[in-house]
Amino acid sequence: MATPDSTTLKHAVRSAALLLAGGAQDFDPLLERIGDAQVVLIGEASHGTQEFYDLRADITRRLIEEKGFTTVAVEADWPDAYRVDRYVRGQSPDRSAREALGDFRDFPTWTWRNTEVVDFVDWLRLRNAETGASQQAGFYGLDLYSLQPSIDAVIAYLRETDPEAAARARRRYACFSRYRDDPHAYGQAVSMGERRSCETPAAEQLRDLERSAVPSGPAGDALFSALQNARVFVNAERFYRTQSGAGHTSWNLRDAHMMQTLQSLVQRGSNGRPARVVVWAHNSHVGDARATQMGPQGQINLGQLARQQYPKATVLVGFSTYQGTVTAASDWDRPAQRQTVRPGLPGSYEALFHEVGLPAFQLRLNDASLAGLTTPRLQRAIGVVYQPRTERASHYFGASLTQQFDWMIHIDTTRALEPLEPGKRRPSGAPMQPLPRASGKRTGLRVIPQDASSRYVSSAY
Repeated sequence: MATPDSTTLKHAVRSAALLLAGGAQDFDPLLERIGDAQVVLIGEASHGTQEFYDLRADITRRLIEEKGFTTVAVEADWPDAYRVDRYVRGQSPDRSAREALGDFRDFPTWTWRNTEVVDFVDWLRLRNAETGASQQAGFYGLDLYSLQPSIDAVIAYLRETDPEAAARARRRYACFSRYRDDPHAYGQAVSMGERRSCETPAAEQLRDLERSAVPSGPAGDALFSALQNARVFVNAERFYRTQSGAGHTSWNLRDAHMMQTLQSLVQRGSNGRPARVVVWAHNSHVGDARATQMGPQGQINLGQLARQQYPKATVLVGFSTYQGTVTAASDWDRPAQRQTVRPGLPGSYEALFHEVGLPAFQLRLNDASLAGLTTPRLQRAIGVVYQPRTERASHYFGASLTQQFDWMIHIDTTRALEPLEPGKRRPSGAPMQPLPRASGKRTGLRVIPQDASSRYVSSAY
């Protein structure tokens, strides 16, 4: 695969780089690029890097204060994040941010129960207390792993508002009762024909709630949350049924659910206007899948769907690092550890940015001088698990950076996130979904022009 002259490309990156010096105005160019965008998705190259969380929170504070963003949507389960939302709005009995984050009990706890998130939640509560209700910013979850907690939340809401409807919901959700602690076993049992699925009663329950008129104020918030929990069950039930099958159906269902949730949050809005939403999620969900080897493998992701839904009103921001430390487990369901991040592999974007010789910088990826970054290279993705001994196969995939993101922030040496406590294990029946990985040790991408866009297929380097 032909690549631009590395020296020329390094000079181009260095000339285009916008330095991060730790000043208040560092992100002025990014806010200018964001402009009037409806949704801004901010990624992370790992689930355990302090600088990614810190800088993402800094950008989000400015979006809330200067751009009128009123919604923070994160790669977390709806019920867990909704407790935080109630806290930052002053509507919960929790006495501290640490307490409000208390429902993040399962592996990987450190992704949200960490010092950076505590600081942001504290700031958001204080900021909301100083503004009117219509200008407050909320905190919500995009993910769908909360099958049983979402059932409990729907029934709890109906118990308060319509006891007869609560009884109907309990009967409908009873089909799942024996699997409340092991949704993966439910999916296996249905896929093997050992039991009937809960798909029909789940859909009936959602339709019942959708027929309810949405009131304003706190009552409207409660119904909106109940509706979202009912949608979580519908989509999570499908997710666990398909997870044991071949292909990428479960990944696609998960990101489609994230997009559905994002749209609901935008449409919910405030003062009769659509909400402006900032998303926190991993690069693998944020960067457009069509610009990576995920696309030709049949995978979609949130960044792609957001661009398609809001084509002129979406900004995708990615992060990268060359070396340092990271908080991650050594395998699924293992405790969090502070691990050393190996230097980026030759031929990767991480290695290229390291060779530029700047400690921290950002790139406006529509800069014509950076056209060389369109040529696909390796890109690293560390999730909740980091396995450096198999790093090439486990943590790298091919991507075309300028089509994957609109903006890139590179921190050459980064530090591990500080968890509030050692990682706890996730229930054995609820495995996390691994990040996309290379399909082979020597897999790359080549560009095939087609119409006005480009598509990507796997091919050997």
